[in-house]
Amino acid sequence: MFDEILEKFEGSPSQQAVIRLFLERGFSVNEEGRVVSGGIEIPYTGIARELDVDRRVVDSTTDAILDDPELKRIFTNISSIPSLMDLAPVLDLTVLTIEVAAADEAGIVAEVTGILADHDVPIRQVLSDDPEFTDDPKLYVITDAELPGELLVEIRELGYVRRVGF
Repeated sequence: MFDEILEKFEGSPSQQAVIRLFLERGFSVNEEGRVVSGGIEIPYTGIARELDVDRRVVDSTTDAILDDPELKRIFTNISSIPSLMDLAPVLDLTVLTIEVAAADEAGIVAEVTGILADHDVPIRQVLSDDPEFTDDPKLYVITDAELPGELLVEIRELGYVRRVGF
């Protein structure tokens, strides 16, 4: 899906950068062509500054989104979710990071969270990178409990796991 979206902006690396930012941050485009997060409008100038592009690139990208029925359906419905990852040090949480070899394999989240449950580790949040958005997708599990060494070893020994860190 991600590649198909980017192909629509094949001739414009600047517009592709805008699209990537919208997808990564969960920014929507409303019916008026304004970039929003929930009900909060995000000025084109701020987006342009972040990406080091002209404000008109953002404007033309939102126009293109609204002109394409498939893109419009995606970008008028996308939303962001809050992440505890950056707050983990402040809230004294642990972020378990699991790098996998085949992120599109079924059952990874279920198996990892099952192992955590077997060790009575409560989970505050689970996040995963979309394998279509990144070349190195990871699974993140945020907890407020101490992680026993045998749990980390058990996860590391799963066939699809390349690396475990926290």
